[in-house]
Amino acid sequence: MTSRDPLLDLIQNTSDIRGLLRASFGFDIGRKQCGDGLRLASGAPLEAIAGDFAGGAFFLCAEEGGRRPVVFANSEGEGGLLADNLAGALEIIIGLAWQDCLSFSRGGDVKVMQISARHLERYLARDNPNIAEERARVAAALSLRVLPVADSSSACVRRHRGPNLSMW
Repeated sequence: MTSRDPLLDLIQNTSDIRGLLRASFGFDIGRKQCGDGLRLASGAPLEAIAGDFAGGAFFLCAEEGGRRPVVFANSEGEGGLLADNLAGALEIIIGLAWQDCLSFSRGGDVKVMQISARHLERYLARDNPNIAEERARVAAALSLRVLPVADSSSACVRRHRGPNLSMW
């Protein structure tokens, strides 16, 4: 399965945005070598579209009903639905430290995740004072929304609690 997603093409063809996604948001389309031949438990194929710094991978699912959900799998093989499409996934990825938020969510508690997201946002801004500008640049270039941290964390919890995608 080869992607025909215009958003991936735009990322590929816009080097500064590709670099920001890799360096500031852990979404590296140069790391597609992982997960060859992986399928969902249903047998539907997964297409590796990017990797992260820790060996995790982002996958597009086969198109169904006009949409291509995005799933993430970490290096230990745990994973699940991130968003209903690539634009939604990227809005979560650029909007907050989503993996850390899930770690601190106490099994998907929205209130705990929102509190964690605000704390993590302060640390992120301290470590990268340009993060707000970088989010805005990526969002503008890819026609994405920059969601408030509370909205991003709520979307992340909804996905985390979503259908159990037995991946392999």
